[in-house]
Amino acid sequence: MLPNGLELLSIPMFLLGVILLWKGSDALVDGTSKTAAHLGISALIISVLLVGFGTSAPEFSISVGAAIQEAGLPANEQTGISLGNIIGSCIANLLLVLGISSIINPIKIKKGIIKREIPIVLLTTIVLLMFSILSLLDNYHILGGVLFIAFFILFVFYFIRCAKKERISNKPIDTGKTTKNILFIIIGIVTVVFGAYLLIESAVTIAYMLEISPFVIALSIVAIGTSLPELVVSSVAAYKEESDIAVGNVLGSNVFNILLILGVAALFIPLGAVGSIDDMVILLLVTALMIPILCSNHEISRWEGVLMLVLYAVYIWYIFGGDKFFSTFLS
Repeated sequence: MLPNGLELLSIPMFLLGVILLWKGSDALVDGTSKTAAHLGISALIISVLLVGFGTSAPEFSISVGAAIQEAGLPANEQTGISLGNIIGSCIANLLLVLGISSIINPIKIKKGIIKREIPIVLLTTIVLLMFSILSLLDNYHILGGVLFIAFFILFVFYFIRCAKKERISNKPIDTGKTTKNILFIIIGIVTVVFGAYLLIESAVTIAYMLEISPFVIALSIVAIGTSLPELVVSSVAAYKEESDIAVGNVLGSNVFNILLILGVAALFIPLGAVGSIDDMVILLLVTALMIPILCSNHEISRWEGVLMLVLYAVYIWYIFGGDKFFSTFLS
């Protein structure tokens, strides 16, 4: 949130953030595509391992930063931002990011994604829900955090192994110096993250001025803000017909968000996960919904993208009080 007296800078910061996001994403997509071709591995692997993790930097800084700041505070004084941001961001990645990207250009889905990446993301979400039910992110949060980080390390090693296998079976293509392409990826990630930071700061400032609940801010405004890197990168990738990057970025980001970011955050504070079971169930349902969508004709069509955006709009309406409307109407 911007310091007092600097609220008027919100609009210029927003515009600058948009420019940085777009330019950074363009460099990131090009660098990823060329690096993958040069190394003889799929852009999907690089997107899951590198791009997805890089675009999750805002989620990491906000969730872990909030956990560090709230360490030692009584449970009733903790805001729930760490967990709310991650759940909201994962839902935004699946419905908002993939929805908009597929409207820009239908996203082709390879069989490998359905057999490998989707089950991993679904399993990760199930583990999050089970850990929450068993209080491994509350009463035993340090143990839960350690286990999450251990699972994340296994995930990284698994994909590195997949990358090595692909490099042996595929013939590298000369796309210029690898160091230059990797530099494009790094510059792209830094630019995208900084651009997202500017947008998040301005949005949160406005939200606090309107006296919106911190947890609701985390589930919606901050979650959308921290998903902006994924949104712009996947949208640019879809426009350039780089479907592997568009999908890999989202799936890698969700695994990174749940296992590493929540794992690190849980080392500092109980995450209040028991009180957020409903939101986790929604995340699990959204993740499961991806299976029939991705399996139908092996692509996310434009009309499916529209459906995903409608579902996301319903979710935002729900967390801003739509559930109270239903309970009042039914009573």
